[in-house]
Amino acid sequence: MSEVAVISSHPVKATSIPSTGWVLIIDDEAEIRESLETLLSLEGYNVDSAATGEEGLARLGEQSYDLVLLDLALPDRSGMELLSDIRSQDAQLAVIMITAYGTVENAVRAMQVGAANFIQKPWDNEKLLADVRAAVARRRAEEENIQLKRALKQRYNFENIVGKAEPMLKIFDLVGQVAASRSTVLLQGESGTGKELIAKAIHLNSPRRDQAFVPVNTGSMPPDLLESTLFGHVKGAFTSAIASKKGLFEIADRGTIFLDEIGNMSMDTQSKILRVLQDRKFMHLGGVHEIQVDVRIIAATNADLKQLVQEGHFREDLFYRLNVITLDLPPLRQRKEDIPLLAAHFLEKYAKENNRPILQLTPDTLRLLMAYSWPGNVRELENVIERAVVLSTETDMGPDLLPDPIVGRSAAVSALEHRADASLFDMMEDYQRHIIVDMLEKCGWNQTDAAERFQVPLSTLNQKIKRLGIEIKRKAKE
Repeated sequence: MSEVAVISSHPVKATSIPSTGWVLIIDDEAEIRESLETLLSLEGYNVDSAATGEEGLARLGEQSYDLVLLDLALPDRSGMELLSDIRSQDAQLAVIMITAYGTVENAVRAMQVGAANFIQKPWDNEKLLADVRAAVARRRAEEENIQLKRALKQRYNFENIVGKAEPMLKIFDLVGQVAASRSTVLLQGESGTGKELIAKAIHLNSPRRDQAFVPVNTGSMPPDLLESTLFGHVKGAFTSAIASKKGLFEIADRGTIFLDEIGNMSMDTQSKILRVLQDRKFMHLGGVHEIQVDVRIIAATNADLKQLVQEGHFREDLFYRLNVITLDLPPLRQRKEDIPLLAAHFLEKYAKENNRPILQLTPDTLRLLMAYSWPGNVRELENVIERAVVLSTETDMGPDLLPDPIVGRSAAVSALEHRADASLFDMMEDYQRHIIVDMLEKCGWNQTDAAERFQVPLSTLNQKIKRLGIEIKRKAKE
């Protein structure tokens, strides 16, 4: 999938763009233009400039830019009018307004029209450069997201899957290879890694795309209800069966059924799934007639099925029937370069759903998102972004909109860095104490769950809790 891996995040009309980006300055004062050109060029940016609004629009028609620095007062037209024209041509282009007449009213108007920021002359160089870096980074992330989604949609029709990291590009390639086959697929990965999205992508790119895609969370139902749901029942099969009912395997006939969390299935249900895989036949609960179906099965699990087989909790013959083609989905901590793309995708999604303006990630917020380990994976990131969109009152997504575990971990690390009098041993103990408390919080103070996440024996974790003086403040979840 090399053509996806090398997609340019910023197409240029003339020559290729360096990673630093292109900036257009529109200001009628020659000294201002020269000062900004020098400052930005030293930072590695390619800089063009224009003295009038019309000249600026002409430049925008000739060249693609990451950012426009726009003066509010121009000789031929107001910067606010020009900003409206720029936004109508390219709604995603970042524009920072610069003016000697900095008022709250002007700032509000500029933000309403679509400016990314508002800077007053004379400016502070470091502050201006920080704003430029943030605006260019956002533009690049948005453009890269758009280009990547377009390329993936053209190749595989992946509507809601975002990723450019090498592990995800391999997954996309494998999906393209297995989609056209009839083979059973097993998706393995931690909770929140997007197994159902991948299952849908396989279905949508298969010859079955015009038939039903039926997802079933097999781990959320008791065995009797699950069997009735999957295979249907005849009238009178059990007390509440007042009428016959089709099962999901019948509804999915000629299509695809997605069995999520298959590792939680009872052994009896497993045997019936095995028969469907082997013979494409089953019977309604309480029925006597066999029903034949043509269904592709895609199964998913966050458990180690081999381990479950060894422990006697999962049928070995079913495991080998499911394990024809296996896709291992990477956790988010192993594809952190996708975090900016995913964040931009979710910011756009939830802004539309909630009729809000699209928030812009601040550099500090992005740094915190990149530093976090994301035990809940992409689902956790999506929840964090949705929460921020709903709670936001500004145009930027600052660290104040992040949950405490994300901000708290960074704060603890910073505190350690500032303890100049601490020994290495003390700092290591402080850090261990922090990450253990952080994990216990995530697990509802359930030490068994925390030990599993840390991949250590429960006894080892309990010893560390005792040695570090960690007080179990809440009752563990049952």
